[in-house]
Amino acid sequence: MVSELRAGAHPVTAAEAAADAVPELADELRNLSTAARLDGTPESPALPAVAQSWNLARTHGLPIADALDATRRDVDAEAAFTRRLHAKMAGPRMSAIVLTVLPVACLAMGQLIGANPLAVLTKTLIGQAFLVAGAVLLWAGTAWSRALTNRKAAP
Repeated sequence: MVSELRAGAHPVTAAEAAADAVPELADELRNLSTAARLDGTPESPALPAVAQSWNLARTHGLPIADALDATRRDVDAEAAFTRRLHAKMAGPRMSAIVLTVLPVACLAMGQLIGANPLAVLTKTLIGQAFLVAGAVLLWAGTAWSRALTNRKAAP
């Protein structure tokens, strides 16, 4: 759409050309162009930044190509930040998974070598207390790790 506008196309024509080029957003872009053609306020739930840029340019007389290009750069920067954040959180997420699976693996290994930790944990009073405490701590650690690794950060 920006290249169409920079080439001298009317914003409505540029939006319709973009609708033809991007079928996934065609309905939204056509709604924006129709609203602009009827001198209404362009609104779009799927493309709020485009609608805001269009309204900003129309209200204040700014070049719409510059406003839309700035919006594109912002969206690209946000997407790049999200990708980097997801990649950087892969290590902590894997550590949380390993720390969650480790107690269960240790119980299984104890059973395999004949130490019978399940009998100790289920048939003795102190073992039952340790089993409950361990389960609570495992749940709390998992919840804490999930809260830390799923937190959204500001770009």
